[in-house]
Amino acid sequence: MINILYSGNDKVFDGMLTCSLSILKRSRNDEPITFYVLTMNVSHLREDYVPISDEKIKFFEDVIKEYNSENRVVKIDVTELYMKEFDKCPNEGAYCSPYTLLRLFADMVDLPDKILYLDVDLLFNKDIHLIWDLDLGDYEYFASRDHYGKLLIKPNYINAGVLLFNLKKMKETNLLGKARELIKTKKLTFADQSAIIRSTTKRKVLSQRFNDQKFLYKNTVIRHFSKRLFWLPYPHTDNIKQWQIDRMHKVFKYHCFDDILFEYQQLKTRFEREQNNE
Repeated sequence: MINILYSGNDKVFDGMLTCSLSILKRSRNDEPITFYVLTMNVSHLREDYVPISDEKIKFFEDVIKEYNSENRVVKIDVTELYMKEFDKCPNEGAYCSPYTLLRLFADMVDLPDKILYLDVDLLFNKDIHLIWDLDLGDYEYFASRDHYGKLLIKPNYINAGVLLFNLKKMKETNLLGKARELIKTKKLTFADQSAIIRSTTKRKVLSQRFNDQKFLYKNTVIRHFSKRLFWLPYPHTDNIKQWQIDRMHKVFKYHCFDDILFEYQQLKTRFEREQNNE
């Protein structure tokens, strides 16, 4: 069984769908996958900070079961945990959103010992088994370097968008407990990512091919569509996501993901039609 962990509000649907389709279409499907989704309702902070809907979860599960009938999705609402641990904390206005903090609850909810945390703004270019089958040993987690952090902060500064968690080991070292305490007491530049890095006892740094945030090479396993710097026509940053298909085609010239994105478009249209007919 492969275990995937996502987190977010109702707007992560496009990312979840495209990312999961890339896994299913680029990997062998003889091993079932469980997709865990951490979500919450903090609409008191912003009106669109609501949990991913049951309708979207049901549709998502129907899609993944078309690839393997044993695939499943588990939605976990952690609103109470968040309010108890992080309400009004110094990092509630995190650089992305408070939903980035939810992976710090991985040791407090019912999750398997080995799980792959994924941001939703990424696509698999190769089989998920290339990362999933790695032996975690006594490491707390595996991660790749952050493209800009390794240059501007320190050589092995990691990006937390792809994390292969050894939850059993992390519970022994209390990594996430220490990270939560930092979130509650200190304002951190990159919130949860900074808290995880500071609380780490032992990790393994993977090749950039497992979380490539800038380029797509032949051996790239995961292409992460995070915010990046562009030099032309003038120096600027942009945050182009894979579901922004026209922009991705125009800027990155990627067409190797078209089969994934074509199916995503069909599914999204089908979902919207179903919702309008109800």
